[in-house]
Amino acid sequence: MNPEQQLQYEARVRNRQAIVAVLAGVLLVVAATLQLAGPHTKVDELTIDLITANKRFPLDLIAAIVNGIGSLLVAWTLNYLYLCSRARNPEVKSFIRIIAIAGGVLSALAGIVYAIVVAIKVHEFVTTGAQTYQEANHLTSATGLLALQLLGQGAALLLAVGFALVSLNALRQGLLSRFMGYLGIFAGVLVLFQIVQIPVVQGFWLVAVGYLFSGRWPTGVPPAWRSGRSEPWPPSSEMRARRMGAAGAARGGRGNGAAPKPTPNVEPQPAGAPATVPSRTRASTPKRKRKRRT
Repeated sequence: MNPEQQLQYEARVRNRQAIVAVLAGVLLVVAATLQLAGPHTKVDELTIDLITANKRFPLDLIAAIVNGIGSLLVAWTLNYLYLCSRARNPEVKSFIRIIAIAGGVLSALAGIVYAIVVAIKVHEFVTTGAQTYQEANHLTSATGLLALQLLGQGAALLLAVGFALVSLNALRQGLLSRFMGYLGIFAGVLVLFQIVQIPVVQGFWLVAVGYLFSGRWPTGVPPAWRSGRSEPWPPSSEMRARRMGAAGAARGGRGNGAAPKPTPNVEPQPAGAPATVPSRTRASTPKRKRKRRT
């Protein structure tokens, strides 16, 4: 696909991909907010945790489904950004696409299945047995739950790497600004190491990328989106030199363009003519002090 065909394809799917990216960011934030809502235990005790989880399992299941849909849309967004990068540079590695898609799909599946299995386990704990610690520990230490937890952690690792690699390659091709590229890498790191429970950085990055896909970026889309070719950003030192040169040229232009001071309109005198003495007027003649009469 040549650059012209690539630009035509991107123009066709631009609005769709913008909606997908924005929805991905919004759904991730909504899912995390739902998980924080509802009843929560104030003490860290396993039996109380299971009883409380049984009370809030509908909310947790809805949050898991919403988060799963958001993860699938994240994979879709990363895949589109990868395809745009590879179209401008065929040397971009193909395994990046596999990592990004696998991370999003596995995160969605692992989260939804884990929520369903936990709901079944806690309901069984609350409705049967003596609700002792041994019974609670037996239910939560089952092999299936441990396998789902490991699958979820592995999926989060893949999604984090997908975030970072896709953002890095889009930055190298000039599709993302330096700020957006580094923010995408940071968002990938936060998938593994959460600072806050609500994924604000990931949500903001996805919404901003969706706005960029739509072609309505406030400062104008990067040149690579208009040319269909790789447009790497110049080094920081070169950009700094350009800014300094532009500032110097602007200062020089203001100095050279200063208006000269007006000169008095004096008629030329012939050579050898005596110098004319300006005539005094009443306004220019100094006033004399009058002597007082005694």
